[in-house]
Amino acid sequence: MAEKRWAMVIDMRRCIGCHACTVACKAEMAVPLEVNATWMKIIEKGVYPDARRFFLPRLCNNCADAICARNCPTQATYKRDDGIVVVDQHRCIGCKYCIASCPYDVRYINPLKNIVQKCYFCSHRVDAGLVPACVETCPTRAMIFGDRNDSKSEVAQVLSTNATSVIKKEMQTNPHVFYISADEAVMSNVEKEINYRTEGTIIKLRI
Repeated sequence: MAEKRWAMVIDMRRCIGCHACTVACKAEMAVPLEVNATWMKIIEKGVYPDARRFFLPRLCNNCADAICARNCPTQATYKRDDGIVVVDQHRCIGCKYCIASCPYDVRYINPLKNIVQKCYFCSHRVDAGLVPACVETCPTRAMIFGDRNDSKSEVAQVLSTNATSVIKKEMQTNPHVFYISADEAVMSNVEKEINYRTEGTIIKLRI
């Protein structure tokens, strides 16, 4: 039997940008107020009255080929057998090499402990047979979590029946957070601001 390989699928057809995942993460992992392990990227596109907002929940991709783990000088960052990338808080020296290495902007320095932390797919919950707090909290079931090596799992079935995309595929880190129907602009790391006038007010949109 194949080893477990935990993965998450985020269905952007269901996501409403409510930030419940961010709040659940903070509560579960005691993330300090000024930093985030999970965050919501939001962009606006279009011209009034046809402007729209697009959302993208961002969290550690727990990559199969994690650059952060390769570059950690103390081996504080490592990958478990089930694919979850973790940080050993007793080995971390807060050098930020992993933050500089990560292409996804999902690691942070805990200002209270002066060590690097991130999303671990709530490994303590997963080990207890539960889903991550963000998945449990999502009111629209936009987040699906499970063992992608188990063909009977929901996440494996969703991956096999839907077109998905990952952030920065060109980095070849083999991310294990997949998105369904994510807008190309919000997935892109290339952003620009445009200004336009409407009724005497200058509106700034990030597209």
